[in-house]
Amino acid sequence: MVAAAVAGCGSTTFFAGRQLPPSGLTTRVLIAIQNPSALTKGALQIVDAFYDTRYKYNNTRVTYSISGYSGALPVSIQNMPEEQLGAVYGSGDGSFTPVNYAKESSTGAVKGLSGTSSSIFITRNQTYIIAAQQAAHVLTMVNQSTGAVVSLGLPGIYRVSVDPGGTTVLAFVQNANYVYYPRQLTAAQTVAYSGGSSTWPKAAVDCEPQNAPLWCLFQAQSPDATDATGNAYGAPLTFDRPVKAVFSADGGTAYVLNCGPECGGSVASVSLLPVAPMIFLTGQQSGTLPVTGTITTIPVPGGASNALVTGSTMYVAGQQLSPDGLFTGNLTVLNLANNTAGSPVSISDGAPGAVSRLILADDNTLWIGMTKCNNGERFNTGQPYGCLTMYNTSTNSVTMLEPYLGDATGIANVEGYHKVYVAQGGQVYIFSTTDGSSINNQYVTVTGTAWDVAFMDATTDSNNTVY
Repeated sequence: MVAAAVAGCGSTTFFAGRQLPPSGLTTRVLIAIQNPSALTKGALQIVDAFYDTRYKYNNTRVTYSISGYSGALPVSIQNMPEEQLGAVYGSGDGSFTPVNYAKESSTGAVKGLSGTSSSIFITRNQTYIIAAQQAAHVLTMVNQSTGAVVSLGLPGIYRVSVDPGGTTVLAFVQNANYVYYPRQLTAAQTVAYSGGSSTWPKAAVDCEPQNAPLWCLFQAQSPDATDATGNAYGAPLTFDRPVKAVFSADGGTAYVLNCGPECGGSVASVSLLPVAPMIFLTGQQSGTLPVTGTITTIPVPGGASNALVTGSTMYVAGQQLSPDGLFTGNLTVLNLANNTAGSPVSISDGAPGAVSRLILADDNTLWIGMTKCNNGERFNTGQPYGCLTMYNTSTNSVTMLEPYLGDATGIANVEGYHKVYVAQGGQVYIFSTTDGSSINNQYVTVTGTAWDVAFMDATTDSNNTVY
């Protein structure tokens, strides 16, 4: 009876009925580490974000990591806590490795990818992996349920964006003014397009396999001013160095970020594309692009290279070209209810057009991480500078964290604990969301180069750095 009573003590589950993992921790931050030792190029370490330690709270010799992981030079963690899953991309070997949060283990990289990817995502239902493979000039889609792999040719492709529902993919070409999307073909379309490129729709840039195509890659706006079915709409081209897309809360709109001057273009802006015509699954699309012949565009004078949507508000980060030829960082708040942009707010500088990091955290804060902030206006004019900014969304106040600690390459919101973990300059730091002050990081520092961080026990998938 005593044994039975003891066995029944405690709980094997925590938030939302999730199973207690082998480590026994319920507040975990995952750290992607490059070159942790002379013999290992990559590791995924787990730290206890309640106590801010890399070891068991009562035993310094017990540490935690993801077993079975063998990727080289991990650079990003796609965090999906609702699915109890993470997906880690290794730039050293091109591996894309799912991580089981409940088991704190991995069974290896996904199959079907060859070569490196400049941008990569997995859909939340884990069916599709979508990769921009810039070196190979292809958009690759791997269907894990069937094992099918399709590679659609797109010279210069370097980024992809995937909607939360995993039904729409947008592809972007470096230094170009077009947006592309793949669609699976119906049986009738396969027959109709089997005669080679002359039989494809005018907006198609590639259909594969070419002798009996199952997929085509289309331009959202064709250079000959026709839609995906070849119908003329006479609209001028809309995009200006587009670099990525974020999606509305209802999933119906793709907000395309036009990088403009910071990417060698003319005007930074956000363009609104309807998602329905771009759904890649057969028979689920509706309408053509653009729906009314024109595409709504919101000018963003502060620059637009990354963004985060919450409800009817979009936070847009970018770099603005100064008269002296240097770039300075800005944050612009867009009201999506009336498609208007507020005045740009100065934040940390960063590399023009580079992938910044944005995440919402406790105490009404938005955290923005930049890379190459030591190349911006502040550094070159002798001003204090750093790569990390805390923005209070309720007071619109900015706290730029200084001094310079290196590139901010990852941010994790430890929900409910009023702190964020940051991978900055290759090391792990902790900051308070109440005032931006530094929290002791002595027991979470790592050996090797920390490149990304993720809060494994977040309540929703929205707790994810925006890539």
